[in-house]
Amino acid sequence: MSKNDILAELPRLTKSDRAEIRGKLAELDVDQWLDAEPLTDAEKSLLDARLAAYEADSEAESSWTEVDARLRARLSK
Repeated sequence: MSKNDILAELPRLTKSDRAEIRGKLAELDVDQWLDAEPLTDAEKSLLDARLAAYEADSEAESSWTEVDARLRARLSK
């Protein structure tokens, strides 16, 4: 089966089947994360700062629905 055949078939699949495929693709892509370069000091500092901010005010967290809506609003501009 060619890539074009697979892409043509995707819209015909159920939502559950597409979710299963997304999960399998994510599993396959995880190896790229494991082989990625180590975090820089700046990236580590940013993560530490964000974790500290969360720990200081954990009530300020956002649900995935809120984050998704903000991202979609930004992308639609």
